[in-house]
Amino acid sequence: MSNKQNKIIRLTLSYIVILAMIFIVVYPLLWVIGSSLNPGQSLSGSKMFPENPTLIHYQFLFDLEKSNYLLWYWNSMKISITTMILSVISVAFTAYAFSRYRFIGRKNGLMTFLILQMIPNFAALIAIFVLANRTGLLDTHIGLILVYVGGQIPMNTWLMKGYLDTIPKELDESAKMDGAGHFRIFFQIVMPLAKPILAVVALFSFIAPLGDFILARILLRSEKNFTLAVGLYELVAKQFGNEFTKFAAGAVLVAIPIAFLFLMFQKYFVSGLTAGGTKG
Repeated sequence: MSNKQNKIIRLTLSYIVILAMIFIVVYPLLWVIGSSLNPGQSLSGSKMFPENPTLIHYQFLFDLEKSNYLLWYWNSMKISITTMILSVISVAFTAYAFSRYRFIGRKNGLMTFLILQMIPNFAALIAIFVLANRTGLLDTHIGLILVYVGGQIPMNTWLMKGYLDTIPKELDESAKMDGAGHFRIFFQIVMPLAKPILAVVALFSFIAPLGDFILARILLRSEKNFTLAVGLYELVAKQFGNEFTKFAAGAVLVAIPIAFLFLMFQKYFVSGLTAGGTKG
């Protein structure tokens, strides 16, 4: 078999795999969008391309008298944005310390972070619930945000440390010779060069609270404090609850801020993830 034939076969197999992946991703997405446009509430009679599409489910979600969806949306955006900001700040300082400084307990600290990555947040549900209850943070957004930020630190610290290790330390030394202090080196030299990994950490930290259900369901008790995940679940989980088409409409709207943030940071992702995957 000639090289040309081998190349054609490899290209054909590559396109088949790519098309299969596109189908796996796009097919359920089209079903969710189509279900949100179907009249009625049940999914049994829904079609991917409805004959009589309607926006009545979206109108219901935006009706403040009938639905708390906008309140849940605001709660989720507030929690996600705050988590993103605090996570980026805490991870940046932590990763910089592990990347640039040598101190007692450094290796043990990195190993602890590595082990913590293997333990999901919901494995400590009882401890988190008791701690939130005793500190008065149960049924508060602050308590949930602190849990999210703490959960983001181990994985993202490793990711950002790997990226910071690729930035030459000679830049730091040159800046020190010119009289720059640690904070000036951090803010004016290292962080501008670390924009790709900062964008990656920001996106991960923003998406995580939007997709979480278990922690929010355990810590948030009142309906006014619900996030989108918990609020949408209540539409279909309550007795005689079969508002699946409204659930689909709400799920479609959840994707808008994620897609917007992804498009904003898109140019940084490839370099941020590839460089962050190398650990020095």
